[in-house]
Amino acid sequence: MKSAWISGALLLALVACGRGELDTVVYEGARFTGDLRSERGDRAAFVASGGPASVSIEGAKQAAEFQVVQHCIRYLGSSDVAWTNGPDVEDAALTIDNNKVVLSGRCIEP
Repeated sequence: MKSAWISGALLLALVACGRGELDTVVYEGARFTGDLRSERGDRAAFVASGGPASVSIEGAKQAAEFQVVQHCIRYLGSSDVAWTNGPDVEDAALTIDNNKVVLSGRCIEP
């Protein structure tokens, strides 16, 4: 019984360790993490963030955009996006909050 608990704890630790890599983008040797929020009632609309922006604006944008593509494919089956505030905006005009680039828009349904 004791070995079952130890095996379970090790498996849980491995799963928890690997999860963060799914949200990580490597750009020019630096690691960037992303996050995305959407409403349950409207999965097409989202706000994504990526950072740290202080290391590289481009890396932070790529981390946020990576989250968007994953989200849109998962919920709507397409990676097409209508950006409100997207990665194509000039760096000076980007929204940066808490050292993270913030992107927003809507997934386009196929």
